Amino acid sequence: MKTQAMNRIVGAFRRALVYQWLKPWVYAGLGMLICGCLVLSHLGTAPSMAQTSARSSAPNLTALELGKQYYDEGQFSAAITQWQQATQGESLGQRAVAHNYLAIGHQALGQWEAAALEIEQAMAQLAAMEPTAGQTQFLRAQVLNTQGSLQLQIGQAEAALDTWKQAEQIYRQQKATQPLVRTQINQAQALRSLGYYRRARQQLEQLNGDLASLEPSWLQVRSQQSLAVILRTVGDLAEAKALLNQAMDTAQSLPANPQTMAELQLSLAKTQAALGENDAATALLQTLSPQANARTQLEASLLQFSLWQQQSQWATLIPALPDLEQRLQAQPPSRWGVYAQVNAANIAIAAAQATDNAAQLTATAQLLAHAVQTAETLADQRAKSYALGQLGHLYEIAERWSEASSLTREALQLAQQTRSLDMAAKWQWQQGRLQVAQGQSDQAILAYTEAVNALEAIQQDLVTMNPEVQFSFREQVEPVYRQLVDLLLTDVDQQPQPQQQQHLVQARNVIESFQLAELQNYFREACLTYQTRPIEKIDPQATIIYPILLDQRLEVIASLPGQPLYHYSQDFPETEQQQFFESIFFKLHPSQRATASLPLAQDLYDWLVRPIENELEQQKITTLVFVPDKFLRSLPMAILHDGKQYLVDKYRISLTPGMQLLNSQPFETMNSLTAFTAGLSEARDIFSALPAVKQELTYIDNLIETDSLLNETFTKANFFDTIHKTSANIVHLATHGQFSSSPDKTFLLAWDQRIGLRELNQLFPSGDQEPIELLVLSACQTASGDDRAALGMAGVAVRSGARTTVATLWSANDEATARLMQTFYRLLTEENLPRAQALQRAQLSLRSDPAYSHPYYWAPFVMVGNWQ
Repeated sequence: MKTQAMNRIVGAFRRALVYQWLKPWVYAGLGMLICGCLVLSHLGTAPSMAQTSARSSAPNLTALELGKQYYDEGQFSAAITQWQQATQGESLGQRAVAHNYLAIGHQALGQWEAAALEIEQAMAQLAAMEPTAGQTQFLRAQVLNTQGSLQLQIGQAEAALDTWKQAEQIYRQQKATQPLVRTQINQAQALRSLGYYRRARQQLEQLNGDLASLEPSWLQVRSQQSLAVILRTVGDLAEAKALLNQAMDTAQSLPANPQTMAELQLSLAKTQAALGENDAATALLQTLSPQANARTQLEASLLQFSLWQQQSQWATLIPALPDLEQRLQAQPPSRWGVYAQVNAANIAIAAAQATDNAAQLTATAQLLAHAVQTAETLADQRAKSYALGQLGHLYEIAERWSEASSLTREALQLAQQTRSLDMAAKWQWQQGRLQVAQGQSDQAILAYTEAVNALEAIQQDLVTMNPEVQFSFREQVEPVYRQLVDLLLTDVDQQPQPQQQQHLVQARNVIESFQLAELQNYFREACLTYQTRPIEKIDPQATIIYPILLDQRLEVIASLPGQPLYHYSQDFPETEQQQFFESIFFKLHPSQRATASLPLAQDLYDWLVRPIENELEQQKITTLVFVPDKFLRSLPMAILHDGKQYLVDKYRISLTPGMQLLNSQPFETMNSLTAFTAGLSEARDIFSALPAVKQELTYIDNLIETDSLLNETFTKANFFDTIHKTSANIVHLATHGQFSSSPDKTFLLAWDQRIGLRELNQLFPSGDQEPIELLVLSACQTASGDDRAALGMAGVAVRSGARTTVATLWSANDEATARLMQTFYRLLTEENLPRAQALQRAQLSLRSDPAYSHPYYWAPFVMVGNWQ
């Protein structure tokens, strides 16, 4: 049922939709959607908006120069028209430049074949020139830079890397600093696309060092700003902020350059906003020079409006909207202008909904009508797809299904023609929603499946796109997966067996893909994946359980060896899910009775395990592997209770973020164990002492050949130096740490400083070295109040490269932890038990002590990854 306010808004939409093109709907906070990876192309020195306003008064501009101005304004089709005229120029060099510019223009419009042909033409012109001439070589480097951009965008990352290396050699010979920097940044992008994340980071760090050694100049400042944008793109916000502050310091010592200074301030404000430093970003925007060009000032205004929106400052935002809308409509036509108008309209709609202000939508309609007309004037098919599709969404809100479907199909067709997979995913999802609304479930499943396929095809782009333009994962990616699973599992038990199994298999695969996509979004880079195998080929005595939390219910898919997939569900509205989690988590605290959590733990058992209880007993299952979802990742499955005993009494338990992330190859015997241990027993930073850590590490040292760092020897530098030298197959870290939904807030504590999640990839082995068999983190905890904090635990497990990770969901009692770890290692070494069984028996041994029988002491220890 709609609220009265929503009815008024829908009514306003319907009235406005009769004769007008209206606003493409964008989710709050999305920002301007820009296609593809951030690759830097070279058109020479780009003119500012202030310069381009003088076009009509400068009739002597060449076609090349005029095309550059059109391109700078985002009028790509007009730029192409000018450059096509320039290909008739008198000199070979001029023609080569024109063809190179045409290749860049066609890339901007997604016209890949045309771009490739123009690169061939540019190379042909250069081949006819003096090959050793400096100008020829410099032009060749420019064309190579463009070619590399094209190769990366069509998926040929390795070829792009080689091409950019050739361009780099020429720029070095020519001592062309700015294009050299641009090419090095592009190479880092190619390295990331190929999965060489450490090499990419090393290249960016080296480039940063090179820039710092330059003489202070505006060239240095602009290069540092470009590098900071890349760092922000890959999620290194702290590094981006530090670099921009460094550039600001340099800029203040240089002769005045208001435009470049304003761009630098804006870039820093965007980075501060991405870090959540909204007050600092707002303060910086207020200092922006009034001499900055119109586009920079509008970008700053849009950022300010976005900050107001995030803080729900509607009383400030709404009165300022008309002026912003007028300024946007007064801008020369450009793709940027279309997206900016859409972004502003998105903010206006959010304000209208939040304040029950249907009248606000009329002005928004006019703004969007202008945006659509601009896209058509520019002959920009991608921008037109964006506008049409968002218009279709507006018809969807107004429940005018026929018009919405027609517009969505047209938008999808344009997106596919321009190979804009991000757009295509968006409109396929929209098409699926429209079909659901009209009761067309089978067609909706097909549309949703295509949307998921498109999202997976652009997953690398999703994790490397700039934070202010990337898909909002929780608003535009996660719902696609979850809604498809919802469709597949609705009434699945009433379907014929073949169709039922088909839907269950697809739903399981979709949730697996979602878990992978979520981790990749968390890291902002792709994860190493493995070929999944049937559970009976991994462990014939194990069962995989997939609990899936949807808006209104809990769905469970279970995979038993040699059996069809099982399915069962439970009504569980989203409004109750967080309340359930908070309640059971609170009752696990030692201030509560040991039995306080049992009623809720029994509910969980009834929902997750009891429906297959008989099958588990019949097949003599010994291990349960959970692929937990949402808040279930932060709850230990060991506490599930059948009314008589805990789950850990009956089964070995393991977790995995997804079978695609599980290296399920058989392990070597654990007889020849060696360990590297590190720990802190003394209080450091803001954390308390852990006196039992000495006992814990000493016990391991007595059982296993060990290299150890304790207290002041456990510095960050010593830690990584030892990691790189050791051949140990166990890494045991007895130190404080925190798991968070933010990688920047997930860390382990060393004596002198914190070790961030992004640095833990240095635990990855190199060369032929075997991966770490076991990583133990014995004193970590999930961040309080963070509903996705357990992503950090999964992130550490995956990032470290360890086959098995044992960690704690909360920082348990120091003495209890030491005792459990002693038992765990004794069972691993002396009895050579499988890892999950060793952890199970260690937990049971600890629980048998009356002093530690409360779940708080024995339950937080969880195993992630391989359990054998």
